[in-house]
Amino acid sequence: MSMMFILIPLSLVLVGFAVWAFLWAVNSGQFDDLDTPGWDILTESQADDIATPAGSTDKRASSDGL
Repeated sequence: MSMMFILIPLSLVLVGFAVWAFLWAVNSGQFDDLDTPGWDILTESQADDIATPAGSTDKRASSDGL
């Protein structure tokens, strides 16, 4: 029974911290735009990000653009 005097206040402190962290995240704009970061991955061009090793013959680097 004496352990309840420690666990109940400790749990209330942890719940209070969780509520504070949630309110901080909402007020700082963490949940403003949830859709755009997921769509950015699908719309970015990966050809610009791929590095070709020196001396390799890459078909994408041809001068005719095909």
